[in-house]
Amino acid sequence: MANKVGFIGLGIMGLPMVRNLLKNGNTVTVFDINKAAVDTLAAEGAQPASSGKEVAAASDVVITMLPKGEHVRQAVFGENGVMEGTREGAIIIDMSSVSPVESKEMADMAAKGGVRFLDAPVSGGEPKAIDGTLSIMVGGDEEAFESVKNVLLAMGTDIVRVGDSGCGTTAKLANQIIVNLNIAAVSEALILAAKAGIDLEKMYQAIRGGLAGSTVMDAKIPMILERNFKAGGRVDINMKDLTNVMNTAHELAVPLPLSSQLLEIFHSLKADGKEALDHASIVQHYEKLANIEVSKEVK
Repeated sequence: MANKVGFIGLGIMGLPMVRNLLKNGNTVTVFDINKAAVDTLAAEGAQPASSGKEVAAASDVVITMLPKGEHVRQAVFGENGVMEGTREGAIIIDMSSVSPVESKEMADMAAKGGVRFLDAPVSGGEPKAIDGTLSIMVGGDEEAFESVKNVLLAMGTDIVRVGDSGCGTTAKLANQIIVNLNIAAVSEALILAAKAGIDLEKMYQAIRGGLAGSTVMDAKIPMILERNFKAGGRVDINMKDLTNVMNTAHELAVPLPLSSQLLEIFHSLKADGKEALDHASIVQHYEKLANIEVSKEVK
């Protein structure tokens, strides 16, 4: 049975996610401040809307995929937002990367209007958003989760409810620690190997099947060697996530020395004007320190 789904936020991740919802037979109503993205999806079968309120009025389930918690809050609870157009019993799924505190607050606010709110951030980046194989970690009411699981399956494969409100976003923070520290470790290894004069492609082929191998390594080393830093996961977005990591860690009195150091590296990248690049550009921080460029042809 087709679902009536609303989708707000048609960026790098949101646009391909909507395409997969459409491919799976859902009726999808879309809104974004970028009208070109709305028009693109309207030409592919989505229903265009001019506000979150209009999206909600046409939908039983509304998904938000936005850069920051403040954007989600405005889209859902602001003027002409989702809560002005939705009906009691509807479900909002926030798939953005925000803080657990924000997720819990918005879930409580939605509940006062008779609307259930799930935090369901994703992992996998643009490639997995395109092919519909995202990992989705969900926090919130179990019954609500089960009722929208078929919607989530149109966009992802590994879909797990990890707990109550805020647990999905907490799992995403843990994910971001692992991903970004992995990229930093890969970067340090490449710098060492480049300075030693090793053939970096052959080194990658030699180690990728061993214990050091990882999805991150396979995704990012080819990008680094090709000097391709077109964003799938932007520096500024990942810096925001690591800021949420550290804020949450401070609230819980959890020391995270490596994450703290990496956040400073992200600040350095932003200061160098690299905030719109992929987080594989972490390697450029190390290149600057070591005075070497990592590529197929080490310079």
